[in-house]
Amino acid sequence: MNLRKSSISYFTKTKFLLLASIVGLSGCGSSDDDNDKTGYIKFYNASKNSPAVFLTVDEDLNSNDSDDFENTYSAVEYGIATSDKSVPTGKQFYELAWQDDDSKDRDDLELIAEGQVKIKNEAVQLIVLTGDILQPETTLFDIPVIDEEDDDDNDLFNFRVLNVHPNAKSVELHYSKSNETFNEAKPIVQLALKELSDNQKFDQDDYTFYITEAGETDVLFTSEEMSFDYPSQYILVIRENSGAGNLPYILDRVSTSSTTEHQDFNASAKFKVFNGVTEHELIPSYQSSFDLYVGGVDDSADVAALKAGEFSKYLALSKGDYGIDITATNEQEPLLKNHLLTMPENAIRTVFFYLKEEAVDEDGDGDVDEDDDGEVDEYEVKINSIIIPNSQRESIYDHGITMVNLVDHDDFESVEIFFVRSDETIETAKYSSIVDYEESNSITLINNTYQVFAIATYSGSSTILHSTELTLNEESKELFMIIETDAESTSGYSLTVTQQ
Repeated sequence: MNLRKSSISYFTKTKFLLLASIVGLSGCGSSDDDNDKTGYIKFYNASKNSPAVFLTVDEDLNSNDSDDFENTYSAVEYGIATSDKSVPTGKQFYELAWQDDDSKDRDDLELIAEGQVKIKNEAVQLIVLTGDILQPETTLFDIPVIDEEDDDDNDLFNFRVLNVHPNAKSVELHYSKSNETFNEAKPIVQLALKELSDNQKFDQDDYTFYITEAGETDVLFTSEEMSFDYPSQYILVIRENSGAGNLPYILDRVSTSSTTEHQDFNASAKFKVFNGVTEHELIPSYQSSFDLYVGGVDDSADVAALKAGEFSKYLALSKGDYGIDITATNEQEPLLKNHLLTMPENAIRTVFFYLKEEAVDEDGDGDVDEDDDGEVDEYEVKINSIIIPNSQRESIYDHGITMVNLVDHDDFESVEIFFVRSDETIETAKYSSIVDYEESNSITLINNTYQVFAIATYSGSSTILHSTELTLNEESKELFMIIETDAESTSGYSLTVTQQ
């Protein structure tokens, strides 16, 4: 086996402290009866500022025998668990690592944590990563696999509750039937940080879950309706909310094969607006700024005098569906009326407004040159929007970039964005993305400095519409990158990079 790449020396320099607390594991050693048996291992990423993290399981770190068990599983982001992974019983080594370069090979990953676990027949060993990724902590839990065929009643399901919210106070989980309220709710369990409850059995049904501080009655979280229709095993994970809502909790439902995030039913939402509307002779009242109203034009604009090329501040809304009106600044006649904006609970969204010119086809025959003079008879303009959910990732080692294409050009309908590192050219660049007009696309980039090129291809040639330099580091945030027409730019186009 090749020598393992490790970041332990790096973390030592940064006063890295790795705390591994082993919970519920039984004694060492295994019997001959276990030699051919398998158990399960599972990994849940609860480190808020981590990148996607890989789990590796290795039977023997010092051997390259092909008969030895060794497997690296797909990386999981914050708030996600792997499926249950079948592993031979007995002592196994585990590693948690992230991808800091192009290769996903185990030897090229950057080590976060490592340890040893005993895999037991008919049990799941759950590894949970918590804390700041610069000082991560791992906790292990031993969870027996429950065989529902042994139950007298098959219309039950099993679940445990795990608290990974970084709050010094303990929390209490309650439940009610989905058609009831907290007044009818019953307490389930009180949990301190990184505490896992014993298994409980409930009837298969639809439930609402509530979180309070331990022993209190002020509800801090009310879940969406959650359906449990199968005799499965679940873990309900209480973790920190990083969305728009002002309430502190998210509830993850972790099954043997998937993770489902459940928002607070009462959480608010927020959105901001980008003005990508260019001036046009068909709307002479518009002079590069607009007012925006939520729920109809009135005496006070919710966004006032937003200039072209700028973002508004965030506006908070209750979850729901809203009609948006836009007028030229200080005008009353809408340029856009009752434009639908849907805001789910806890959502953060950005609305990009832009102007689109279209040929008029009055009789609907597909012919926009009725007089055959070789020109379009008439044009009309519309204000459209692209509504994009903001990324809520907080990784310090890699960052998401959402690219938005607002360039309307007769000769090309897409732009390719290249991210070129110091040892690459556009031709050899590993990272690139094609973005169609009126569309968006996203890419995740590891911290580095990139030369960014927006390229359009038409008439058989590739043309640089715009270029810029982008440096990503541990202080960087999730970004928007907007490509649009710009009459003041030398190339006629601009590429704007801004924090989401």
